[in-house]
Amino acid sequence: MRLKDRVAIVTGGGRGIGKAISQAFVSEGAIVVIAARTSSKLEETVEKIKSQGGRAKGIQTDVSDEKQVQRMVAETLNEYGKVDILVNNSGIGGPTASVVDLKLEDWNEVIATNLTGSMLCAREVLKHMIPHKRGNIINIGSDAGRFGYFMRSPYCVSKWGIIGLTETLAIEAGLYNIRVNCISPAAVRGERLINVVMGRSKATGVPFEELMSKITANYALQRPTEEAEVAAAAVFLASDESSAITGHTLVVNCGHYIVQ
Repeated sequence: MRLKDRVAIVTGGGRGIGKAISQAFVSEGAIVVIAARTSSKLEETVEKIKSQGGRAKGIQTDVSDEKQVQRMVAETLNEYGKVDILVNNSGIGGPTASVVDLKLEDWNEVIATNLTGSMLCAREVLKHMIPHKRGNIINIGSDAGRFGYFMRSPYCVSKWGIIGLTETLAIEAGLYNIRVNCISPAAVRGERLINVVMGRSKATGVPFEELMSKITANYALQRPTEEAEVAAAAVFLASDESSAITGHTLVVNCGHYIVQ
């Protein structure tokens, strides 16, 4: 097992990519603390892991709230005595709207959750990791953080910021033997992809099926990424197999933007 007895915090771990990462970590021997806003999904995932013999704990947390993040990390340390791995996965898609039509509260909510939340979680676990001179942080970015994204400016900007945060933290934390990396998926099959495409369909008037077809055509592998494929990349970056890799953005996107 590549992550035996390591304690990992996975934010946004109650569903989607975060759930897949939590389950993959547990299958590799990790103890997983899942932090998420939605308690029902959080507990459902924790119970499923436990029913399969895994070790997991759920802590309801809004990562945009500094005090809730501090409480979540403190509770993890009180329970397990350490944090070996942090996966900053919590995020929201935000509105589908041009900048000229964008509401400030929508912009602020996306930045607070996707970017500021990642900073807060990293800051709090680093306070523990630095004195122990070990640790691993994985930020979940997006291809929207590598290219402009039509009518999705708050999300796009937040994910560009994640890459900048990753590279800066890698420099600062590397002095203490702590690695920081980013995973950049494009479209990932699941609930969020459907919601995003439906939002664009409503905003543009282009039928949902037509938009999905166009998305698929722009991938070298002619399909979206699977949640389990992102989880496999996270396991690799969390394990000793990637011990010389830090400050890196690992693109897991089925060849998006290779095909034009």
